[in-house]
Amino acid sequence: MHDATVMENSLGAGLALVPSTPPTRKTTALVALLDTHEPVRSLLGDCFRQFGIETTALASDLSNHLTKRKFDACVVRLGPAAEHVLHSVRTSNSNSRMIIYGLGGSAQEALRFSKYGINAVFHEPLERSATLKLVRATRTLVLHEFRRYVRIPVITEVSVVPAQGSQFSATSHDLSCGGMSLRSPQPLSSGQSVEVSFALLTLPRVWVRGTVSWANRSRQTVGMHFDPADERRLRIKDWIDAYLEG
Repeated sequence: MHDATVMENSLGAGLALVPSTPPTRKTTALVALLDTHEPVRSLLGDCFRQFGIETTALASDLSNHLTKRKFDACVVRLGPAAEHVLHSVRTSNSNSRMIIYGLGGSAQEALRFSKYGINAVFHEPLERSATLKLVRATRTLVLHEFRRYVRIPVITEVSVVPAQGSQFSATSHDLSCGGMSLRSPQPLSSGQSVEVSFALLTLPRVWVRGTVSWANRSRQTVGMHFDPADERRLRIKDWIDAYLEG
């Protein structure tokens, strides 16, 4: 079974699936579906609608739409045309900070576009349970309902240097002011000291020390807390604050 790219231990753990019958609530956000077709369009629309989020399909002249309308998020197919689409989104005056969902690719494929800050990926073929899980896990960002310790789902390449061991590359799943979660091809243990580096959109590459807080070896996922004494983490906090305000 394909699952959505999202951290179980941080974003989606223990979340029950919502009923298939949409509740009656006011729509407060709009998601643009770019280059999508049936039945994908209907499934995405239904899943977002269950959380009070409306969708609209855009097939052409994206730059014109981006200058005339404000969107809270978009779904972009990760194919040959993705580079142009993502560039248009991130250079838009009013939509540059929207949440971006990739469609159809793996996390590794999404890394090709990591400089554009893809937040999460819907894997194809879409499955309703996985799609609902991902929408539910990320809806607070789309709806601008920020919690005190908000985690921003984002996929980018992360360089990891363990205190004992060789440097290797991992993939981020989410980021907060206090830490991050990763998919790591190398086993790490709880309590292990590491140093990581990564770059995000307007955040140039930053290095920060941390400690592994949990590790799930069967899923190759780990979570880490940034070292409170490492002042470099303040650059991450500043970036998150600006990201949320935008």
